[in-house]
Amino acid sequence: MAHYKTSLTCCCILLFSLVCAVGLICLCIATLVDVGCPGGFRRAAVAADSKLCSEIGKNILQQGGSAVDGAIAALLCTSVVNPQSMGIGGGSIVAVRNKTGNVTIYNFRETVPQSFKANLLNDCPTKFGLSTGTQSVRLHILHLNIVGSQWIGVPGELRGYEAIHKKYGRLPWNKLFEPTIKLAKEGFPMPDYLAAFLGNIFVKNHVEKSSLWADLLPILSSFAFVYLCSDILCNKNKTVLGKGDTLRFPKLAETMEIIAKHGAEDFYSGKIGQDLIRDIKDAGGTLRMEDLKSFKVRVTNAWTVSLGDVQMHFPPPPAGGALLAFILRIMKGFSLTSNSLFGDKKIQMYHHYIEAAKFANGQKRSICDPLFDDTKSANHLLDQSFTNHIRNMINSNQTREDSYYSNTKHSSDNMGTTHVSVLDENGLVVSATSTINQLFGGAVYSPRTGIILNNELADFCGRADKVRAGEQPPSSMTPVIMDTESGGTLVIGGSGGSMITTAVAMSIMNHLWLGMSLKDAIAAPIVFVDSKNNVNFEKGFDESVKEGLRQYGHNIGNWKFFLNVVNAVKKENGCIEAVSDQRKMGMAAGY
Repeated sequence: MAHYKTSLTCCCILLFSLVCAVGLICLCIATLVDVGCPGGFRRAAVAADSKLCSEIGKNILQQGGSAVDGAIAALLCTSVVNPQSMGIGGGSIVAVRNKTGNVTIYNFRETVPQSFKANLLNDCPTKFGLSTGTQSVRLHILHLNIVGSQWIGVPGELRGYEAIHKKYGRLPWNKLFEPTIKLAKEGFPMPDYLAAFLGNIFVKNHVEKSSLWADLLPILSSFAFVYLCSDILCNKNKTVLGKGDTLRFPKLAETMEIIAKHGAEDFYSGKIGQDLIRDIKDAGGTLRMEDLKSFKVRVTNAWTVSLGDVQMHFPPPPAGGALLAFILRIMKGFSLTSNSLFGDKKIQMYHHYIEAAKFANGQKRSICDPLFDDTKSANHLLDQSFTNHIRNMINSNQTREDSYYSNTKHSSDNMGTTHVSVLDENGLVVSATSTINQLFGGAVYSPRTGIILNNELADFCGRADKVRAGEQPPSSMTPVIMDTESGGTLVIGGSGGSMITTAVAMSIMNHLWLGMSLKDAIAAPIVFVDSKNNVNFEKGFDESVKEGLRQYGHNIGNWKFFLNVVNAVKKENGCIEAVSDQRKMGMAAGY
C-alpha cells in the first residue's frame, strides 16, 4: 500500500512537472510570437486619427466593450480632438462584420431637409482649380469650403450610434460618452495637429473672420464665425488657439451629458433638438424639428467584389466604394508585384493608375442615392466585362483628352472627414467613416448646444442636376473590410474628401500587391487626380516618376492640400497590426 502511494505521488509530481513544462513552453512561444507581431497586439486594436482617441477606444474594449462600442467612443473623442473633421452635427457610414463573416452597412449620413433653398445648386462655385496669385489661392480655399446655413443636411450621427449600439453594443450607452465629456468639460492640451492646422494662414483667417474673408464671404452671416471663434477655438483677443493652449468644449459637454443620460432621442425630438433648430434658424437655415424626428438609418448588405484571393466588402452608393472597387479591379489586371516599383515599370504602373483614376472621375455621376435615381445605377462599375473593357482602353504610353474618359462635367474637390478601424477580441470588426463634410462643415456653430453643423449638401455641387428632400448626397466615403482566403482581415478606410478614393486605393495596392508593410503602404506619398484630371503629387513623391508621367502627356497640377489620411487594422495568423496615419499625427492602440 505504501509502495502504491509513493508511486501515485511520483506520478502526480511527474504529471504536474509536465504540465508546468508545457505551460512554460507555450508561454515562451507566445512571447516569441508577440515579438514577431507587427504592432505587438494579439487581442484587439483601434486605429483612429489621434493617439488619445485610439487609447479611449482601446480602454472601452478592455472594459468588455465591443468593436462598435470602441468605434463610437473613438469617434466621440475625435469630435473634440479634430472638430474640423467630424462631430455629432454630421453623419457616418459604418461597415460591421459579425462573427459569422456577414458584413452589414449602416448608413446614417446626412439628408436633404424637407425645406431647402430654391435653386440651391445655383450657389455652387462655378470655378475650380488653383492658380498662383494670392487672390486666386484665397478664392480656391472658398471653393474648397462652401459655407453657410443653406448647405446643412439633417444630422444622422447620433441616430446611427444608437442603432449600431442596440445591435452590437456590450457596455451601457453612457459609458461611451464619459471619456469625451471629461475632455470637453475639463479641457485638454491643444492637439499638435489641430494647432498646426489652425496655424495655417488661410484656416486661421477662415476661423477668425478677418476683413479679407468678410469681403470674400458675403453670404456668411457673422453669427457663424463669431460663436465658432469665441466659444471654442479662439482666445479672448479673438485669435485662434495654438500649441500650449487648452481646448475646451463646455457647451458641447453639457449636450453630451444629456444625450448620455437620456439617449439620442433628446437630440431628435427633445430640448437639444429644439435648441439646435433655433440656432440654425437664427443663422438662416431651413432645418425643422420634423426633419430631425423623421431621420432614419439605412441598413443594407455590403457590396462585395473579388480581388484575387481577397474579398472586399464596402458600402453601396451613394458612398464611393464602387469607384474604389472599379479602380482596384482595373489595376489588378496589370499583375502588379514588388518589381513594379523599379525603373520604367514604376512609371508605367503609375501611368496605368492615373488613367484608371481618370476613368473613375468620368463615372462619378453614377454615384447617387439609389432611393431617388436608379437610372444612374453604379452596378456596371462592378461588372468584370466593363472593367476589362476600360482596362483595354488604357494606352500604355500616352494619356488622352478629358472627353475620352466620359467626364462631362467637373465636380468640386474638397477636404474633410475622419475614419476609425476597430477589431475586437471576440471577432467583431468595424470600419467607420464619419464627417461634417468640409473643414468645420459650413462654419455654422450652434451656441445653445455647442455643435458644429455640417455642409453636406455641398456634395451635390457638380455631381447632380437637382436635390430632393430626404436624398443623401454622393460621397467619397468608403469604409472597407477585406477578407483573405487564408483567414486574414484588413479593416481600412480614409479621410480627406476627394482624396479618400486615391488614398485608400494606393494604400491597398501598396500593401497587397507591391509588398509594402501596412505602415509603409499608408505612409507612401500619393498621386491625386483632381476633378479636372490634373495629376497632383504629394510632397516626397518620386521626382523621376513625375518627369516620366509628364512625358506621357499628363497635365501636372499644383494641388497644395494633401489632407489624405488612412487608418487601418490588420489581423493575420493571430497577429494584429494597427496603423494610424502620421499625416494627422495619429497613433493606433491595442492589447
